[in-house]
Amino acid sequence: MTNADLAALLLRASLGVILIAHGRNHGWGEGGLKGTTNWFESIGLRPARVHAAVSAYLEVAAGAALLLGLLVPFAAAAGVGVMTVAFITVHRANGFFIFAEGEGYEYVASLAVALVALSVLGAGKVSIDRAIGFNADGGWVGLAVAAGGVLGAGLMLATSWRPDRPGQAS
Repeated sequence: MTNADLAALLLRASLGVILIAHGRNHGWGEGGLKGTTNWFESIGLRPARVHAAVSAYLEVAAGAALLLGLLVPFAAAAGVGVMTVAFITVHRANGFFIFAEGEGYEYVASLAVALVALSVLGAGKVSIDRAIGFNADGGWVGLAVAAGGVLGAGLMLATSWRPDRPGQAS
């Protein structure tokens, strides 16, 4: 196993666990899917229940795929998309630091960059991608696929994000 293979394995494992935990919290955490639906409604995502469910299930599925090293560029793209939506809808207006009031964007930005880096690095030797001969070395294709998560997020936001305007009641 090379250093790059070890780095890919560590990134996949940590990012996979983080995405699974985050998705689990959205779908089955303290407020469950209902709480996430209410929150998504408050930030202008319509239909909120659909977006809450997709967010929860997509994060869990992408995290599991990362853990297995299965279709890593696409799993990374899913994570990048979710983090991009979170950045745009919630965190960007609150500054950089996560501990700032309203929570800044350092967390979602760090995850998104790490996901893109993993996709460029590739799944590594210890992965299903390597076993099936699927783009295990990432490169420019990995970059393009992972960056596609930003495009997906943009399309979703263009069709489904309707935040209240200042002075407008929800």
